[in-house]
Amino acid sequence: MRPSTLRALKRAAELTRQNRLTEAVLLAEPVILAADSYEGDEILRWLADHATDFTGENHEDHKESL
Repeated sequence: MRPSTLRALKRAAELTRQNRLTEAVLLAEPVILAADSYEGDEILRWLADHATDFTGENHEDHKESL
């Protein structure tokens, strides 16, 4: 994944945690749409692996509450 794509995804996660979802989408959407199929697959994996980055939840805390 290109460093600029990763930076955009991380910033979008940060904005989402701050309840700034519109800004997060405006930042991440063009990056995601511009990705080729290889980078798109990397983005999907990153999003799946870092879902808690967007919620601010600690993955271990979430497991304990189940």
